[in-house]
Amino acid sequence: MAVVTDAAGVLGDNAEDLLRYFRRRVPTQDAADLLAETLMTAWRRNRLLPSNTDQARAWLFGIAHHVLLNHRRGERRRHALADRLRLSLPEQAGAGADEGLEVRDAIERLEPRLAEIVRLVHWEGFTLAQVAVVVELPASTVRNHYQLAKAELRSMLLEPARTSSVGPLTG
Repeated sequence: MAVVTDAAGVLGDNAEDLLRYFRRRVPTQDAADLLAETLMTAWRRNRLLPSNTDQARAWLFGIAHHVLLNHRRGERRRHALADRLRLSLPEQAGAGADEGLEVRDAIERLEPRLAEIVRLVHWEGFTLAQVAVVVELPASTVRNHYQLAKAELRSMLLEPARTSSVGPLTG
């Protein structure tokens, strides 16, 4: 019967097994988060860590099991809330599925920081000063980025018209 000498060693020795445990049960992107939560919980409760190595391993997997149950409960709550919200939101009448597709595609092609500024202004209704608070940048930087984004969008949206038209664009 092996004896546990330190909590950090037990946590490190079992981390890969715990990660495999989670990967078999949840999407890969969630597994690492659940492992981190398990290790943090075990570290906070290290005074309860059994002194026997096998018992310590089982104890860790017990914590992992509870973390997984909490994760699943949270997922169910999030899905239930999303379903309730979908039912309570009014249908958007008149908007076609492809309405604004060119603009959305052009925004997606922007550099991510510029695209986010455009989305916050035009989709979420924030002022440039409010966007500066959201993205934690100086207001002058946000204004400059917004101007650059508008210029790039204008160029992207006019490009197909330039290549397809015979004469120069006016007005």
